[in-house]
Amino acid sequence: MITYDYIILGAGASGLTLAYRMSQDTFFDDKSILIIDRLNDKKNDRTWCYWEDGVGEWDHLLTKSWSHIYFGSDTYSKTIPISPFNYKMIRSEAFYESLWKSINSKPNFSFQNEHVSSFKELENGVEVIALERINEHEITSTKKIFRASKLFTSLSTFESYNFHDKYPLIHQHFLGWFIKTSEDTFDDTTATFMDFDLPQKGNTRFMYVLPINKKMALFEYTLFSKNLLKRSDYEEAIVKYLEQHGITDYEIVEKEMGSIPMTSFNFSELNSKHILNIGTAGGWTKASTGYTFKNTSKKTKELVTFLKRENDLSKFCKKTKYRFYDLIFLDVLANHNEKGSALFSSMFRKANIKTILKFLDEESSLLEDLKIILSVPPKHFIQAFFKRLF
Repeated sequence: MITYDYIILGAGASGLTLAYRMSQDTFFDDKSILIIDRLNDKKNDRTWCYWEDGVGEWDHLLTKSWSHIYFGSDTYSKTIPISPFNYKMIRSEAFYESLWKSINSKPNFSFQNEHVSSFKELENGVEVIALERINEHEITSTKKIFRASKLFTSLSTFESYNFHDKYPLIHQHFLGWFIKTSEDTFDDTTATFMDFDLPQKGNTRFMYVLPINKKMALFEYTLFSKNLLKRSDYEEAIVKYLEQHGITDYEIVEKEMGSIPMTSFNFSELNSKHILNIGTAGGWTKASTGYTFKNTSKKTKELVTFLKRENDLSKFCKKTKYRFYDLIFLDVLANHNEKGSALFSSMFRKANIKTILKFLDEESSLLEDLKIILSVPPKHFIQAFFKRLF
């Protein structure tokens, strides 16, 4: 049995960002910190995007940024300048490598390539039981026990929120192709934020397009809905969209696929004095959009500050007005999934883009909140509001 001050379960965005921030702060220099995951070299397993005003912390790692976004639907379409914001894209391999460089430079950090079997809270800390891993796909029955004062886990808590009647659960699910053309094809000054100009089939479906340069772009067929599709359904939709835009001669360079839970489940219920859920497992994903990266960056900063003055991890999470906004939005989207295109079209047509981005970043004033609320079709939102209120 080995004992640490802190254990971090999961070496993805949230776990590594937290470890990185600890490695950059001298407060943690005398603390022993263990990271556990099945592997520490995840390559380009994620593509993250976010918007930001001016120069940001991760700008040196950007794959691309855009000063304009495109929104499209059958009722409203427009290329929109978003200054002073820029829409930014990071591939995970460069991000992971940068963070590991800082983490590995500190002798008080260690990594264990293990399969976490379970963990539990003790009176004065936590205990983690892991199974020894042979390689990425094989584990043994040999148990290892680790103990720590505090545990941060990004491991999925799917069972906690999937069968919870109080909160609707829909998924942001997608399949993306990085495609390359032999000739200049794409306008790489503009990212397609949402293009609903495709069959909705009773759901909220759109194409998300990120041109990296004039010859390469990521096309991602994305849905906000309760049920996932067959892989072939996503791929057929991308092919048809490309044909619709006159793109037939291309090479598929890389593929990615994912599903992000969109729920207003109160994740803070899962936390305790010694255990804190982080990342998507901790509710750090924006419930109404699926965006996680920027919020993870902010939350890990707040958490490091919190750890310097507090001992009870259950006190870290605070309720905000945005959780209620997201709850109402998800109620509408879950019960009227076919209305997604009309909902977003109304918002982008009536509200200023800067107000929308601030609202989605949870940095808006009450006046800006009101402008967003007044920009969406009122009927279903009013029904959902009173249902939740009473």
